[in-house]
Amino acid sequence: MPAALVESEESRARTLPLVGAAAIAVLTGFTILFLWVESEAAVAGLLLAATAVVVVGGRLGWLGQVRTALARHDGLLNGGAVAGVLVIAAFFYRDHFALLMIATVLLYVLACLGLTVQFGYAGILNFSGAAFFGVGAYTAAVLTAHTPVPHLVVLLAGGAMAALIGSILIFPVLRTRGHYAAVVTIAFALLFKTFLEVNPTLGGPQGLPVANMNLLGWDFGHGLEIGPIETSFILNYVLLALLLVAVGMLLVKRLERSWIGLDMDAIRLDETASACFGIDLARWKITAFTIGNFLAGVAGALYGMMLAFIAPNNFTFADGLIMVSIVLLGGIGNPWGVAVAAVIVIILPEKLQVIQEYRFLLFAATVILILRFRPGGLLPRGLRQYFPGRQP
Repeated sequence: MPAALVESEESRARTLPLVGAAAIAVLTGFTILFLWVESEAAVAGLLLAATAVVVVGGRLGWLGQVRTALARHDGLLNGGAVAGVLVIAAFFYRDHFALLMIATVLLYVLACLGLTVQFGYAGILNFSGAAFFGVGAYTAAVLTAHTPVPHLVVLLAGGAMAALIGSILIFPVLRTRGHYAAVVTIAFALLFKTFLEVNPTLGGPQGLPVANMNLLGWDFGHGLEIGPIETSFILNYVLLALLLVAVGMLLVKRLERSWIGLDMDAIRLDETASACFGIDLARWKITAFTIGNFLAGVAGALYGMMLAFIAPNNFTFADGLIMVSIVLLGGIGNPWGVAVAAVIVIILPEKLQVIQEYRFLLFAATVILILRFRPGGLLPRGLRQYFPGRQP
């Protein structure tokens, strides 16, 4: 290979991290601006500008360079994502509403990582994600009101309770296939809300209060005081939610690359062939269902503490469809796609109130279009090759 060509390749390799870092910085700045503007006309203008940049960047090859940079530097993507969230949270350190949206996105990402394990890895259709989210929240409400259990244990208990209830639901799911298994989870989602509404012990339709998170003496009900600066109390939840998402992302990626993930993938692709090769179908389906529900329960427990009050209407079947939409839009089995889709699905209707009333119709139409024309999800093709999204 000519020396000039080798030198060019080395120079290009050295500049790739800078390209990736610059892209993350631009995306962080755009997110801050998007959250900051209040006029719906300004929000629509930003969306049109972002679309134009993506189209032009794709034609000029800029997006290709960004994709290559992020694909070759795993640590840059992980660290950049965490740093970006911290910068955004720091910018809105006193804005309750913006921080609430950020925390909600993070907790939905954590819950949808659980659905990713179920949908994308083991092929289990679960439309009751919001119900398991609610199990975690109600577990937190009961434990914080009636027991002196440390709140960190309460988070784990919320996940454990969701996993326990899921272990009961998994039996009828195992005895059915395809759409019939999905119907079982839909029925559970509807029954869960009804059970909450008719159960006075759990507050009935009025709901229950939930104590604020207290982590080793750190009361999340009060903002941080850094010198003369006092932050919103919701910043505490953003920081803890970010930590939980980082742990959840690490767990899911490790699972995907392990032999357990390979067995689950084989089951998803062909159950009959997997059984012929000695793979225990029930064992790995139960494992995937349990892990997914545990993550949803942990997210729900922290969500309940953040809201300080929960009611059955917080965990409806429609909320479960929102979670399913996030998983489908992000790409089946694609953890990073889930993160991107959660930002769009959660924040966009809040910023564009004109579509708030029609958000479910728009989500349904978008999901249909994605499945028809881009079944791999929202992430660009080059990045999906590095973070592969499994197809149903």
